[in-house]
Amino acid sequence: MTTTGIQEDIDADQRPHPVSGGPLVQLPTAYGDFVAQAWTDLVTGAEHLAVSSPVPPADGRAPLVRLHSECLTGDVFGSYRCDCGEQLAYALEMINEFGGTLLYLRGQEGRGIGLANKIKAYALQEAGFDTVEANEQLGLPIDARTYHAAGQILVEMGLHEVRLLSNNPVKQDRLAEAGVLVVEMVPTEVPSRDQNIRYLQTKKDRMDHRLVLDVQTAANGVAHEQD
Repeated sequence: MTTTGIQEDIDADQRPHPVSGGPLVQLPTAYGDFVAQAWTDLVTGAEHLAVSSPVPPADGRAPLVRLHSECLTGDVFGSYRCDCGEQLAYALEMINEFGGTLLYLRGQEGRGIGLANKIKAYALQEAGFDTVEANEQLGLPIDARTYHAAGQILVEMGLHEVRLLSNNPVKQDRLAEAGVLVVEMVPTEVPSRDQNIRYLQTKKDRMDHRLVLDVQTAANGVAHEQD
C-alpha cells in the first residue's frame, strides 16, 4: 500500500461514522433500573442498544462504559464455554452501582464471524484446535469486529472520556481513533471454569487480553472453548 493509501485509511478511521439514535425508554431489569436507547449504524444497518444508568457517577469520575459484543450462547443460554454472559451481568451490576453505559453491539457474534461460523469453530475446538486456530482453519479472521459505530455512539451521547470495562486493550485503541478517551481500564475478569479455561488462556497468550486466570484451574482445564 502506498503512503497515500495508508493516510486515506487513517483519515477514514477518524471521520465520524454515521449513526442514528432512537427514543429513550425505561428498562427495569434484574440488575437495576436503566434507560435504554436503540442506535442504528447507517453504514451496515446493524442495530445496537445503549443501556445506561439514569444517575451520573456521584464521585465526578468518568462514567463506566462496557462495549459488549453480542453472544447468543453466552448471554441468552448461559453457556460455560465462554465468560460472555457473566461479564454482561457483572458490567450491568457495576454500571447500576457506579453509573455509566453498556453498549450491546449486535452483529459481533463469535468476534464478528457470525453464529453459524462460531458453531463450526466449536467443532474444530472440540477436535483440539484453540479458538485462534479454529478461525484460521475456517479461513476467517481471528477478530473481525470493528468499533467505528460504538465510538460514534459514545460521542453522540456526550461520552468523550470513559472508564472502560474491559480486559481487551484493542478496544481502548479503537475508541481513541473515534475520539473517545479511555482514562482507565477497569478489569471485567470473572472466575474461570474448567469449560472455558483454555479459551481464556488463549485470549491471554495470543490476543493480549489482560487476564490473571486461576493457575490451578488452568492446570485442570479441558479443551472446550468459545469465541
